[in-house]
Amino acid sequence: MTVEFLDFYADWCGPCRVMEPALAELEKEIGDKVKITKIDVDTENEKALQYGVMSIPTYIVLKDGSEVERFIGATSKDLLKNKIEAHLH
Repeated sequence: MTVEFLDFYADWCGPCRVMEPALAELEKEIGDKVKITKIDVDTENEKALQYGVMSIPTYIVLKDGSEVERFIGATSKDLLKNKIEAHLH
């Protein structure tokens, strides 16, 4: 079983910048258990289209390659962490 966290962002996105410190903390806390992938929608727009990302930031949790959670917009680190950890078991 593999769990991956996809972070769709853009450098010009204000809410994405606001989330950077929380996501850095999240990576320190669970980065050893979850693959965290940052995807810049400006340079990797095919990935954004593949996942149907229409707004940023968008966070997607994949379990064994299938989407199990999606969050759109700035959200709390604790909520993200709790939702991700729920899929580790």
